[in-house]
Amino acid sequence: MTLDRLIAEEGKRRTMGTTEQTHGAGPERTAEIADRVEAFVRETVIPYERDARRDHHGSPLDALVYEMREKARAAGVLTPHILPDGNHLTQRETAVVLIRSGLSPLGPLACNTGAPDEGNMYLLGKVGSPDVKARFLTPLVEGRARSAFFMTEPADAGGAGSDPSMMISTCRRDGNHWVINGRKRFITGADGAQVGIVMARSEDPDSAGGACMFLVELPDPAIRIDIVPNTIDSSMPGGHATLTIDNLRVPADQMLGNAGEGFKYAQIRLSPARLSHCMRWLGACIRANEIATDYANRRMAFGKTLIDHEGVGFMLAENLIDLKQAELMVDWCAGVLDTGSLGTAESSMAKVAVSEALMRVADRCVQVMGGTGVTDETIVEQVFREIRAFRIYDGPTEVHKWSLAKKIKRDWKAAQA
Repeated sequence: MTLDRLIAEEGKRRTMGTTEQTHGAGPERTAEIADRVEAFVRETVIPYERDARRDHHGSPLDALVYEMREKARAAGVLTPHILPDGNHLTQRETAVVLIRSGLSPLGPLACNTGAPDEGNMYLLGKVGSPDVKARFLTPLVEGRARSAFFMTEPADAGGAGSDPSMMISTCRRDGNHWVINGRKRFITGADGAQVGIVMARSEDPDSAGGACMFLVELPDPAIRIDIVPNTIDSSMPGGHATLTIDNLRVPADQMLGNAGEGFKYAQIRLSPARLSHCMRWLGACIRANEIATDYANRRMAFGKTLIDHEGVGFMLAENLIDLKQAELMVDWCAGVLDTGSLGTAESSMAKVAVSEALMRVADRCVQVMGGTGVTDETIVEQVFREIRAFRIYDGPTEVHKWSLAKKIKRDWKAAQA
């Protein structure tokens, strides 16, 4: 099967019914939102990049996050991808806005467009009951709370990582509650979050083996954070915790959707959230390239500016090519998601193409700036670290290529029938 046919076939698959629709804002209103977001990030957020309110490995503290959010609220750019009437921008419109919010690593935190909150808001908007939305979605949309998505598990216990089907955390029904036990790892933002989406495999006879999702108010004494390790990235408050869930009791009405359907709900979240990462980090690399370009046009070496040395000028030219290819890949995948498709194959292709292209861009920015590029005098070195982590989270490049190869084989076999 050709790539074009693969894409066309995937585009025919539709998502499950949702509780609300995506109507969009229209091109003029979207452009206006995006312009306001960019102005806010450049004028208000970027000065916060030097703010010392950070944790043990450089992640912003909540005091910093919520201070910026109050300024975003006043500027009318808080949670800009969700309209005042509750409707979500289309994915293509979301891309225009989130790229601008990503111009600073702090931008998504300030504007409430960052991970994991943005993906969790999207999921709750699609699957949550009216009560769930009122209790858990509203404070997230209003920027008054942070959230965490509890799926990944420790490898030493054989738990779920890139393969959610390996999940070993369990849940069982006990009267009008469910009891959850297990361990989770790399849970972004868990330390300090107020809303948790916990995923566990059901032991209940009616949904045995299927996954369930639960909404949890945090902190909860049954969820113990064991360690928040130092990681190469440092843009997300709360870090990436390892934790133990010990007999966590959750009321049955706090289950998200139906018992045993958690893996399906995860698919609703994963493709858009994967693409949102591409959007935000594209914005960060655009800014890094601006900084490297300015440096190359000012720095003199061997009798002329760096930009006039072919080796440097060509690196910046290659950056423009990679940035444009990443932008087009994001727009293409967003368009597929806007048709109602799950976009599983397309989001895998976009994740691989964009993360690898942005890694090249970030690396060249460091190289162009030489010694300055590896210092914290600019955000270039942080963007390099963040993009390196981005190649791992939401599925490493190799996992997505493997998934695509399996699909190619399935489609080839189907074509022979």
